[in-house]
Amino acid sequence: MKRILILNTLVVNDGAVTEQDLFIRNGRIEKIGADLSNRPADLIIDGEGKALFPGMIDDQVHFREPGLTHKGSVASESRAAVAGGITSFMDMPNTKPPTLTQNLLEEKIRGAEGSASANYAFYLGASNENIEDVKRLDPTLACGVKVFMGASTGGMLVDDPAVLERIFTSAPVIVAVHCEDTPTILQNERSFREKFGDNVPMTCHPLIRSRDACHLSSSLAVKIARDTDARLHLLHLSTEDEMALLSAAPMDGKQITAEVCAHHLFFSIEDYETKGALIKCNPSIKNTEDREALLNALRDGRLDIVATDHAPHTLAEKKAPYFKAPSGLPLVQHAFQSLLERYHDGHFPLPLIAEKTAHAPARRFQIKDRGYIREGFWADLTLVDLKRPYVVDRNEILYHCGWSPFSGSTFQSTIMSTIVSGHLAYHEGRVDPAPMGQRIEFDR
Repeated sequence: MKRILILNTLVVNDGAVTEQDLFIRNGRIEKIGADLSNRPADLIIDGEGKALFPGMIDDQVHFREPGLTHKGSVASESRAAVAGGITSFMDMPNTKPPTLTQNLLEEKIRGAEGSASANYAFYLGASNENIEDVKRLDPTLACGVKVFMGASTGGMLVDDPAVLERIFTSAPVIVAVHCEDTPTILQNERSFREKFGDNVPMTCHPLIRSRDACHLSSSLAVKIARDTDARLHLLHLSTEDEMALLSAAPMDGKQITAEVCAHHLFFSIEDYETKGALIKCNPSIKNTEDREALLNALRDGRLDIVATDHAPHTLAEKKAPYFKAPSGLPLVQHAFQSLLERYHDGHFPLPLIAEKTAHAPARRFQIKDRGYIREGFWADLTLVDLKRPYVVDRNEILYHCGWSPFSGSTFQSTIMSTIVSGHLAYHEGRVDPAPMGQRIEFDR
């Protein structure tokens, strides 16, 4: 690995912004100091006027491998991730076949070796039938156990409270849940199908995947977790009502934590008119009041983590009528930039962004030696020019599906460089062709 020296940069880390130099050797941060310019280096990066963040740890992606690689793969989507400043990802189990056993989990880990440009970990999926697999899980192998409490996931749907309680009490790792109430959704679908037939307008999506559907399911998850003292992580919350379920206490003392995704902080219900199926996702993007409530909850600590829920589909699939158009957005290449817009408009200070995208996921998932800019830690870093505008150009999109819901947007910040485990994975518009992501290790 090359010795890398980053000079005169604004280090955003651990609640502060300070001007520092960094020296990286053998993949790790060897020294942080005020003047390291005399250190021998193979590569020198001038960070003057730029901000250096710990690389984003995205705890929720769907990279579509195995079985759905016409939408994306670990190789293609991780390349897009490092171009977007994401240095580590945690991939979900709803692939083909679904990752419901430890053997399938180990196959996914082996498949990422040598193909992932970012560091990687994978969830074990839960179902109504695999409670013994959940119990036997080696906690060093999986980032968590994923439970779909409501979504179009076939045999992975788990909404029986008795089964949920067994999973919550048996999992040796954190339980991450997708919360939507299926009976409510199905009733809404019937109502809108009676009114519109198969041609339901995309603007109806937040009424079908409704606020009540979210709150009913999230409330159930929280109740079971409190009754069982389970370690619960609520994924991609989207409504103001759900914020009342959460505590603003420091994250490290919580058994129940929650996240929000970048698109729920950027888009709102008005965007369905122009974006249509391109922003159809589950849970749905809600109204501006919900978005404001999510922003407030991030600031006051009720929401602990920001992720992407990156979920690519082909444009042909997205052009189908409402009931056939799949839900999900490709997001990893531009999510961090979209979050920096909330810094530019005064919602977040820079250290809060580092906390929610890197520090908090590292602590919550017990990740070893990542998530902070500290001596001895792996060098997972994102260098950003906060004063250089960036236009999302379709020709520069790296997703296998070839499109982005942000196309045409202008961000006020540009990702300049991304370093993954001490390797310069992305620099000034170019992804290094050698994927050097490492398997994430856990302190468990």
